[in-house]
Amino acid sequence: MVPGVALSSGRPPQADAGVHAIPGRKPVSEALRAGRRLQAVTVDRRAAADLEALLSAAQQAGVSVRRGDRDDLDRLSGGVRHQGVVATAPPYPYRRLAELGDTDLLVVLDGVTDPQNLGAIARSAEAAGAGGLVVRERRSAGVTPAAEKAAAGALSWLPVVMVPNIVRALGDLTERGFWSVGLATAAPVTLWDCGLFDGKVAITVGGEGEGLSRLVAQRVDQLVRIPMSGTLESLNASAAAAVTLFEIARRKTLL
Repeated sequence: MVPGVALSSGRPPQADAGVHAIPGRKPVSEALRAGRRLQAVTVDRRAAADLEALLSAAQQAGVSVRRGDRDDLDRLSGGVRHQGVVATAPPYPYRRLAELGDTDLLVVLDGVTDPQNLGAIARSAEAAGAGGLVVRERRSAGVTPAAEKAAAGALSWLPVVMVPNIVRALGDLTERGFWSVGLATAAPVTLWDCGLFDGKVAITVGGEGEGLSRLVAQRVDQLVRIPMSGTLESLNASAAAAVTLFEIARRKTLL
């Protein structure tokens, strides 16, 4: 028993279509710190003593805390590694483009299908100061428990927009003053030589193995490649996004 924190002995809620799971200590801690709407925090009854600060934060936020066994937690998280704690929440609140606040940096994902890549990109985007992540509705990863875990809490701070069409979304962003820059291994311009990073920019990242779709590659204002010195020809989507985001962040410090 954790001193000062009442743990419910009721059975933890079961995962279903109306429940979104946030697994892992860092993701749950950041969800609480961000004031995210949560239904409950479920902890492994054997590890409760190691989670005093997190459970106290849940109690202060008015979120019920429950005990469960490992099978309960595995069921809630959908098998995603949870470190003995899973928060449950309403379905993830995707935004619309019009709801994004004032920002000069966005990341657009054109068919990234691995939720761990989505989460890793969200983590880099939030750390680099991006104001949002744009994903497409079909044939694309969304915000799942695996994405929440990989994002290490970033998805509690970084808005995610889901759109039906990436080409149309890039057009909408152009009207809002954004340049769009797509990552492509065969692009003639290198990341270091791109001249569009001083203004508002939407970095556009293609799917694993496929890269940017043809229509998106034609729609962006410029295609750039990351110079490679080794034998491999490319980085994976999340690593390429991170390199690009922090090159932009570096340049902005020089302005």
